[in-house]
Amino acid sequence: MASFCSLTLILISIFAFSVSIANSKTLKRDVKALNEIKASLGWRVVYAWIGDDPCGDGDLPPWSGVTCSTQGDYRVVTELEVYAVSIVGPFPIAVTNLLDLTRLDLHNNKLTGPIPPQIGRLRRLRMLNLRWNKLQDVLPPEIGELKRLTHLSLSFNNFKGEIPRELANLPELRYLYLQENRFTGRVPAELGTLQNLRHLDVGNNHLVGTIRELIRIEGGFPVLRNLYLNNNYLTGGIPAQLANLTNLEILYLSYNKMSGAIPTALAHIPKLTYLYLDHNQFSGRIPDAFYKHPFLKELYIEGNAFRPGVNPIGAHKVLELSDTDFLV
Repeated sequence: MASFCSLTLILISIFAFSVSIANSKTLKRDVKALNEIKASLGWRVVYAWIGDDPCGDGDLPPWSGVTCSTQGDYRVVTELEVYAVSIVGPFPIAVTNLLDLTRLDLHNNKLTGPIPPQIGRLRRLRMLNLRWNKLQDVLPPEIGELKRLTHLSLSFNNFKGEIPRELANLPELRYLYLQENRFTGRVPAELGTLQNLRHLDVGNNHLVGTIRELIRIEGGFPVLRNLYLNNNYLTGGIPAQLANLTNLEILYLSYNKMSGAIPTALAHIPKLTYLYLDHNQFSGRIPDAFYKHPFLKELYIEGNAFRPGVNPIGAHKVLELSDTDFLV
C-alpha cells in the first residue's frame, strides 16, 4: 500500500510539473526578439517557424532550431541553431536580446557586416559558431565579456584588423577558431593566460611576428594541444622554449617565413603527433630524436633549405577538425 501511495505521489508530481511547463508563458522579451529575427530572415527559415511563440503554443511545436527551458513561471530561449539555410543579410541584432542564450549557431549562411558590440550582452553564452559566413570588419572588444564561452568559431569570414586582446578575458575558452580571415598584426601573447585553451587556429590570415613573442608569458598555454599558425607571415626561428608546451600534439607552421635550425628540445614534447614545417626557410639538419619519437606520425619539411638527406615522416595531409570535435 505504501509503495502504491509513493507511486501515486510521483505520478502526481510529474503531471503537475508537465502542466506547469505547458502553462508557462514564453518571456515577452524572447518572443519579441525571435519575431524580429523571423521578419528579417529568408523563407527557408520562416516556413518552419509557425505561430507567434518560438517555444510553441498549444498544439504548435517550438520553432525549428529553437530550444527553450523553464525558469520560474516563464519559458526562455536558451539555444538558437539556424545553420546552412542561406540566411542573407546583416547579423540579426535582435539576437543580442536573447539574454539566456547558452548556444548560438548561425554557421554556413550568408551573413554580412560586423558582429555588433551588443554581442557582449549574452553573458550566459557557452558556444558561438559563426563560421562560413561573409561577416567582416573588426571583432568588437565586447566579445571578451562572454565569460562563460568555451567554444568560439569565427573562421572562414572576412574579419580584419588585429585579434582583440580581450579574448584573453574568456577564462573558460577551450576552442578558438579564427582561421581563413584577414586578421593582421600579431597573435596576442595574452592568449597564453587562458588556462583551458586546447585548440588555437589562426591559420590563413595576414599575421606577423614570431613564436618567441607568442609564448613570452611564462607558463603560458598550459593545456594547448593544437596550434595552427600556418599560411601567415611569421618570421624568426622556433625557440627551444616551445617545448614547454608539453601537451602539444599538432604544430602547424607551414607557409610562413620562418628560418633557422629545428631545436632538439621540440622532439621532447611527449605526445607530438603532427609537425608541419614545410614552405619556410628552415635550414640545417633534423635532429635524430624526431625520427625516434614514439608518437610522431607526420613530419613535413618540403620547401625549406635543409641539408641533403633530411627526410620527412609520413604522408602530408590537411588536418581539420570535424563538427563533432568542435562540440567536445
